[in-house]
Amino acid sequence: MSTPTRRALTLTPKPAYTLALLTGLYAAQGIPFGFFSQALPVLLREAGMSLKAISLSSLLFLPWALKFLWGPFVDQVGKPRSWLLPLQLCTAGGAAALSLVDLSQGFAMLFAALFVFSLFASVQDVVTDSIAVRLLDSRQRGLGNGIQVGAYRIGMVFGGGLLLYVYARLGSATMFLSMSMLLLLSSMPVLWLRLGKADAAASRTSARELAGGWWLRLREPGVIGFVALIAAYKFGDTMGASLVGPFMRDYGLSKEAIAIIKGSVGSSCGLAGAALGGWLAFRLPRRTVLLAFGIAQTASLALYAAAAQRIGGEPMIWAACIAEHLLGGMATVALFALMMDASDARHAGTDYSLYACAIVCMQGVAGFVGAAIGDAGGYTLVFIVSTVASALGCAALVVGLDRGVGPGLLRDVWAVRSST
Repeated sequence: MSTPTRRALTLTPKPAYTLALLTGLYAAQGIPFGFFSQALPVLLREAGMSLKAISLSSLLFLPWALKFLWGPFVDQVGKPRSWLLPLQLCTAGGAAALSLVDLSQGFAMLFAALFVFSLFASVQDVVTDSIAVRLLDSRQRGLGNGIQVGAYRIGMVFGGGLLLYVYARLGSATMFLSMSMLLLLSSMPVLWLRLGKADAAASRTSARELAGGWWLRLREPGVIGFVALIAAYKFGDTMGASLVGPFMRDYGLSKEAIAIIKGSVGSSCGLAGAALGGWLAFRLPRRTVLLAFGIAQTASLALYAAAAQRIGGEPMIWAACIAEHLLGGMATVALFALMMDASDARHAGTDYSLYACAIVCMQGVAGFVGAAIGDAGGYTLVFIVSTVASALGCAALVVGLDRGVGPGLLRDVWAVRSST
């Protein structure tokens, strides 16, 4: 069976421009996500809505979970710039239009507008990932994914904390206008983007074939096995991380202390982890960083298990949180780079979206399993189980790729990077 090869690009932007472009686009993705997850619940609660009603805002994330459905359209229809400019203008214009909505008159219109807003943002996410796969070579992907994770987190800070502050001081109209300006600024590098179709030689494909294109990509040799490996790699870490907040609260920490540990300190360490992980993934072989970072994120979970046994007191919780965000961020960067390695440049939007959505689904399952174990046996048990699961997942990924599990593109990159 022949191994697929990546199609050479006729117009390759300079590395500095590519990194600036990806920084702006990934920050633009983090802005609405930060607003939906952090600022919006506060607005809804202030308006007197119940916690159950506020929980319905999670439906706004549905387009992100289904983004693999429009991956084939992004890959085969139009150029990246022809997708990004209208999408970014629509989201920026939509945010500006929301400044005219009177929140005191109800939230039905706001929810409808935000759902459309989320849909546009999820399509932009697919286009951005496609660009990253096509423009970054295997060595640059570690650095590129460090930028991806870091810029996304910064966007979340702007979309959540900064916009919430603007709302508290100046009201909702100014908040939405500020969001619009942030989205426009982050989109400026797109004006200079010159990149053709992912597969300019592809034959004309019907809408029906495009709609089922993701299923054809999922059935490609090695893809399902690779999806299982990447899910296993982060399953234990996600399981433990999902219960850190409740654990801190039940341990006796105040809400203020939790906000500082998980918010300020955790976010800072997450950014540092993304930067350090990106640099190391740029310098070292892929196998080395995935194994080392996988072991490191496993060790951070062991610290939580010790804290659950009251070993080390509150300083142990601080140490565990710092390690979780720093080392977990490094592992995430390395894993995202691997996912780009496994994506065919001709189907970059579809392939990477499939892998990313698999991670999202895994996070939901891991959170449910962790909660069930925690309810049955307590925090110590769930952190021990998550530590073991993280170690086994790391071993499964490395051993599986060593034995040739995964798409053909990945096997080539893995072999080359491991022998340098």
